[in-house]
Amino acid sequence: MPPPSPSALPAVAAPIDHYENFPVASWLCPPRLRPPIAAIYHFARTADDIADEGDAGPDARIAELQAYRADLAAVARGGAPSARWPQVFGPLGRAIAEFGLPEALLADLLDAFMQDIAWTRDGRAYADRAELLDYCRRSANPVGRLLLHLYGERRPEALAQSDAICSALQLINFWQDPSVDLPRGRFYLPLADCAARGLTQEDFKAFRPLAPVPPAQHAIDLIADEVHWARSLMHEGVPLVHVLRGRIGWELRLVVQGGLAILDKIEAQGFDSFSHRPTVGKGDTPRLMWRALWM
Repeated sequence: MPPPSPSALPAVAAPIDHYENFPVASWLCPPRLRPPIAAIYHFARTADDIADEGDAGPDARIAELQAYRADLAAVARGGAPSARWPQVFGPLGRAIAEFGLPEALLADLLDAFMQDIAWTRDGRAYADRAELLDYCRRSANPVGRLLLHLYGERRPEALAQSDAICSALQLINFWQDPSVDLPRGRFYLPLADCAARGLTQEDFKAFRPLAPVPPAQHAIDLIADEVHWARSLMHEGVPLVHVLRGRIGWELRLVVQGGLAILDKIEAQGFDSFSHRPTVGKGDTPRLMWRALWM
């Protein structure tokens, strides 16, 4: 399953593969919050591995995630999990007990993983943007809400702005990754948006990365539409960086700027992310820091 954001966070203490923007014990985090943040990350990262790595079929992956969900339910109630993932549920159980992490948010992440497996298996697609945002509500938004919970931020407007940023990051990941997702049978372009450009899901089934024939202009225009949507959604959440004070505010500024940098790179290559996957690397850090400073 895709991570909830593109590879864009410069302030990470450890290398990250799939959950690139998850702020794992960043140097910007207060020391007391590093253990629960790391526990949440390893919970999500291990679930991502179950959903994505190895040779198991989709039904076996879903069954494994259901067992994983049962262990989450056990530790959320103060009970003992199975012995299968002690490195995950030991620290997570302590974080839930100490910080009251909401089980429902953690469970939403697993629900999104399972949906992604099932929909890819069945060749299903998202009918429209509302349906895709409902997936983002479970695949991405819980990350922001869990972090706000740790920082004691409960205001509805802050939660809504966090949701906008997290959903935008998930969408940015989708529009960054068609060259990766399409060959693997993952289709995240809303069918209503495709139809508006005279396209169907069938038009993308023959896609091959780095094909000598460039994608049709209709497909390029479709990515342009989606990039503009993701940028607009990100800007809806940007006021949150001015509300949150201290380290979390700076952390958030860098995450936002990383996501916007990916959109800039997609636009700079003519919105053709079918032929080339844009990324943000260490060389982009000074520009991200400068933009974060002047937000």
